[in-house]
Amino acid sequence: MSDDSPRGQAALLGPAEVRTLAEEFGVRPTKQLGQNFVHDANTVRRIVSVAGVGRDDVVLEVGPGLGSLTLALLDVVDRVVAVEIDPKLAARLPETVAQRAPELAGNLDVVLQDAMKVMPDDLPVTPTALVANLPYNVAVPVLLHLFAEFPSLRTALVMVQAEVADRLAAQPGSKVYGVPSVKACFFGEVRRAGAVGRAVFWPVPQVESGLVRVDRYTEPPWPTDAEHRRRVFAAVDAAFAQRRKTLRAALSGWAGSAAEAERRLVAAGIEPSMRGEKLDAAAFVRLAATE
Repeated sequence: MSDDSPRGQAALLGPAEVRTLAEEFGVRPTKQLGQNFVHDANTVRRIVSVAGVGRDDVVLEVGPGLGSLTLALLDVVDRVVAVEIDPKLAARLPETVAQRAPELAGNLDVVLQDAMKVMPDDLPVTPTALVANLPYNVAVPVLLHLFAEFPSLRTALVMVQAEVADRLAAQPGSKVYGVPSVKACFFGEVRRAGAVGRAVFWPVPQVESGLVRVDRYTEPPWPTDAEHRRRVFAAVDAAFAQRRKTLRAALSGWAGSAAEAERRLVAAGIEPSMRGEKLDAAAFVRLAATE
């Protein structure tokens, strides 16, 4: 990418600033919205660095909160579009940026919207990368929704609960490999990109956090249209709904009968006695294509 060295113009938020902002505007982090605000400048700088975004990127940030990560992103990229569901936080974010990085305030757009419902037409510009501290209670659905609806997203670097990060990046055969692993791999290459300690958040969460990076396939190895994705994901859901069962048994409802499930598995080159945790995304794509 083009020159991506930090501009160093934004005054990043520390623990005192985060608490002051929250108290000033009566913002109290809620478990319902999965709100835990990052207050460590080194952490947000690391997230931006690992994301690999630069001047030519338009970053989609979900759940910007009080603006810790937003300010760090504005130092590096041309434009940030922040999607925030909390009206108080959405209203306050432009003011925070204007105060702490006035020369960069024009590079921020804030959209008051639920990330699970946001669509390309809701945004003023087309994003090229997703960088976010995702609300932990809806992290996987949000990530999958955004990759499905925003084909312009080339990469994603998200912070999620450590266990969720492990599941997203798991490989076939792993004990934690499952639905999130396969569905994320449908869109691109997924890998763990680091760990984040609890102490950098306010309030301190009860769980550890991790970074996950997704790089969308430059040339998708299979069709990515909505109908094809629906068929593949239906097979994935069925295979893991009863993960202890063989695929022949687990897919009987999906296929119409155990015999039909076996026929389709064989047609896809899959041993019917296997379990879903052994199949990679390509195998599920082949399975969904059988008739």
